[in-house]
Amino acid sequence: MFDNLVESGSHSEDVKRKGSFLAATAGVYLVLIVAGIIAGILMAPAYIDQQSLELTALIAPVPVPQQAQQKEQAKPEKVEITKNVDVRKELIAAVDRPDLVPKEIGKKASDIPPVRNNVLTTIGSSNSNAVAPVAPGTGTGNIVASQPKVDIKEEPPPPPPKPPPHAPISGGVLNGKAVHLVTPPYPAIARSAHASGQVTVQVLIDENGNVISAHPVSGHPLLQAAAAAAARASKFTPTKLSGQPVKVNGVIIYNFVAQ
Repeated sequence: MFDNLVESGSHSEDVKRKGSFLAATAGVYLVLIVAGIIAGILMAPAYIDQQSLELTALIAPVPVPQQAQQKEQAKPEKVEITKNVDVRKELIAAVDRPDLVPKEIGKKASDIPPVRNNVLTTIGSSNSNAVAPVAPGTGTGNIVASQPKVDIKEEPPPPPPKPPPHAPISGGVLNGKAVHLVTPPYPAIARSAHASGQVTVQVLIDENGNVISAHPVSGHPLLQAAAAAAARASKFTPTKLSGQPVKVNGVIIYNFVAQ
């Protein structure tokens, strides 16, 4: 019977072990909660800095007095009126002036007052009487009509028309009119072929004496290219017709001697 007995000891160690586990778990949770609170406090200013906060101030408009508005809306037109001169929109003679006959006679009376006698009057944009009218002396009223000044600018006379360009004139043989007549070289191929004789080159000279075109028209074929090149490099005296430079059309003759 005593073999089946189970030894019963104290449970104090088990209770201590469980109590230590619970205390450690509670401590870990407490540390995590405190760390979360501290992190939240630290992150709050940064979050506030990232937000774009705008302060809008609403200010009521300042009321404008009604008198100032009326003055701005109804600004009188500035009219320069001489104090000692009457102003009329249109010059109308008085009925006691039989010497002044109106151009047109209307059925309706004009609302423009007539010109007063012995008072200077000018044309303006309104009808008003002078504060201190000037009495020019004996006689009827004088009328001073203001006329705008017109600046007349004298235009310069147009330039004289340019004379039409003249057609090139014929100059014949131009060897004697050359300022610098280039001598053509004797080509080697022409020397080997014993080519010789005259070569005529048709040239066109501009107003300044320069050759602008040169074309051989006769002579040995082996000598024509050298003659044309020499003609293009030559210089001639400018030719004038009635005082105006003109182009000249002529020929240059080159003599090649067999070598």
